[in-house]
Amino acid sequence: MNLPNRLTLARIILVPVFMAFLLLQVPKGHTIFPHQDVVAALIFILASTTDGLDGYIARKRGQVTVLGKFMDPLADKLLVSAALIALVELGDVPAWVAWVIIGREFAVTGLRAIAAADGQVIAASKLGKIKTVTQVIAISAILLKDWPFYLIGIRIGQPVLYLALFFTIWSGVDYLAKTWKLLRK
Repeated sequence: MNLPNRLTLARIILVPVFMAFLLLQVPKGHTIFPHQDVVAALIFILASTTDGLDGYIARKRGQVTVLGKFMDPLADKLLVSAALIALVELGDVPAWVAWVIIGREFAVTGLRAIAAADGQVIAASKLGKIKTVTQVIAISAILLKDWPFYLIGIRIGQPVLYLALFFTIWSGVDYLAKTWKLLRK
């Protein structure tokens, strides 16, 4: 297994580790150790950085593989979906926002599967990459409770979350438009 695929696999493995640090509590709602939410945020950020890194290394070294093409978007969806579901559980993200974002991911996966069945590949678009970056920034800011911006009275997590929602919907419509001819067959 090449390095880019190992990084992608590491991202998948970090999902349950991230969830454990974020959600595990002892009775009466106390965390297991101090600052475990910060550790969870750092794990999420570390896992998120492997997304761009694995693709960059794969392209630079000519190590793009079928396994990597399958695992990379799966790893992204697992990480973002797990974070959103956990943040809904914690009361930090409205359930409908998580539903729209996760629903778009399922829809685009389905559209890509339809295109693949017809022998076509729909590559990640610039909008899709902007969507991913805004989602990661929003989730990171929410996990970190808007640190360090809250120190000067600025909240960025929720506004960036709604910006990510906008790009999520826009990029989903863009994917639908790109596959519309295939769907009409």
